[in-house]
Amino acid sequence: MKVFVAGAAGAIGKRLVPKLVERGHDVTATSRQPGKLDDLRALGARPVVMDGLDPAAISEAVGQAEPDAIVHQMTALSGTADLRRFDRWFATTNELRTKGTEYLLEAARAAGVKRFIAQSYTGWSNERTGGPVKSEADPLDPEPAKAQRNALAAIRFLDRVVPEAPLVGIVLRYGNFYGPGASEDLVELVRKRRFPIIGDGAGVWSWIHIDDAAGATAAALERGDSGAYNVVDDEPAPVSEWLPHLAEAVGAKPPMRVPKWLGRLAAGEVAVRWMTEGRGSSNEKAKRELDWEPTWPSWRDGFERALG
Repeated sequence: MKVFVAGAAGAIGKRLVPKLVERGHDVTATSRQPGKLDDLRALGARPVVMDGLDPAAISEAVGQAEPDAIVHQMTALSGTADLRRFDRWFATTNELRTKGTEYLLEAARAAGVKRFIAQSYTGWSNERTGGPVKSEADPLDPEPAKAQRNALAAIRFLDRVVPEAPLVGIVLRYGNFYGPGASEDLVELVRKRRFPIIGDGAGVWSWIHIDDAAGATAAALERGDSGAYNVVDDEPAPVSEWLPHLAEAVGAKPPMRVPKWLGRLAAGEVAVRWMTEGRGSSNEKAKRELDWEPTWPSWRDGFERALG
């Protein structure tokens, strides 16, 4: 297929483009930054500069590429994570998930695109009651932390408009990324013992190696129906289990433990909820309908052997 990857210079895009080229697809890859075009060309793609919030630029780029499929991987996170001011940290990414998605879908309709794959997320967005692992059929959090309301609204928007579009519209809800280009900042915090376990650490997280996320994306281009798919590994786990394992894997001292009140004071409500009340996600639908299996089915092996 002719595949248009919007936001190809990000962590997942840099792993996805070579996989698509290896599968024989003709790839057009975009970045906002002209300085990254040579990198995209070296991956085997046809590079294009495109601002994901400029509808005219998107229309022109998609129209010239005439793709069979579009993969929306546009995000805009940079700098140190700011969980206390989550929506401010995610402001441009939220726009790319709403306005950027609308602009891409409009361009897709005009160009006769048949498949549309959009990056989303699963983790803190899950409802924080009931069982520890959620499927795509379970509701999202009806009462998100105040600092995450806009981010969750953007996720809800993606979940609704992409599958409703007049093409095959697939939303891939990726778990928490790790691997080359995706987890260096986390590892540094763990090594410095600046990533403590808050409270009982009972919040469940789902992880996915960046290469497995790219593999699932490539699979979704070739099969699967409209709807949402959780792209995570086989082993959702509480923070109290995976964080000490990560520390050991990177040669760090065990993480410190802090009470909830201190965690709230230091990092805010988002961090406390995520570490104590979070729910993991099931990958059964993606494995069944996309005919996909993660190379790293457990973060245990992945943390030990595939972080860098």
